[in-house]
Amino acid sequence: MEWSDLRIFLAIARAGTLGAAARRIGQTQPTMGRRLRALEESVGHALFQRTSDGFVLTDEGTAVLRHAERMEEESLALERELSGQGGRLEGSLRLSSSDWFGLHMLTPVIRDFTRRHPGVMVELLTESRLLSLSRREADLVFRIRPFDEPDVVQRKLTRIDYALYGPIEGPEPKGGDGSGCALVTMDTAFGGMPDVAWLRRMLPNAHVAFRSNNRDVQAAMAAFGVGLAVLPRPIGDVSDRLRVIDLGEPPPGRDVWVGYHQDLRRLARLRFLLDLMIERFS
Repeated sequence: MEWSDLRIFLAIARAGTLGAAARRIGQTQPTMGRRLRALEESVGHALFQRTSDGFVLTDEGTAVLRHAERMEEESLALERELSGQGGRLEGSLRLSSSDWFGLHMLTPVIRDFTRRHPGVMVELLTESRLLSLSRREADLVFRIRPFDEPDVVQRKLTRIDYALYGPIEGPEPKGGDGSGCALVTMDTAFGGMPDVAWLRRMLPNAHVAFRSNNRDVQAAMAAFGVGLAVLPRPIGDVSDRLRVIDLGEPPPGRDVWVGYHQDLRRLARLRFLLDLMIERFS
């Protein structure tokens, strides 16, 4: 069995479909299908059951999965160890964060870092999916909660204050009521966010007019007068079309944590970028 074929097998097992697996590892869907068939022929077993909902592991596929994951971990450990020994400020760094934090908080720091160290290419991924540090899906990850993965070095980077915003011209809602007020808030997948619960408690009689998981979209809709929105202050305070609305109690703020795999602790380019971010955000 070729390791490259096992990488494709792992991608399909994790994604559940050929299309999603192909996008994840940068291959075409027909190529993924051909490589999977070749792997199944080489081991003499069907590794997946093809269903209308996607690919489901067979018993033989489950057995292969255990060994393939161990092989992957050894391969990634070797890659991390070799990367961690690099002392020159050359190469690449992949960062992962939420969309608004990447745009408003990280890009100014990354700009200054790349000016100082032009030999380093920085890639910033802004998505809600939690990328894996152990599988080298990202080198440096920013999250709003502590990491629970093993072998991750982490620290609290900063705290972000939030506020309630509305358009420059508009009614003043009363805390504990909210009758006649419209709200712009997170979509239902993020209904457990602290600011969503705060809005329900502070303005129980208000109605939701718009939902989005993108804070910049929420800010735009609030500025258009669609409704009131709880926003991170780095977004709301810089807009000349929004004003802070005081209900007597501010929305809950959030801590931002940064983490990286312990095998990269000696990687010079990561340390220089992280030190710069700590300096700016402290």
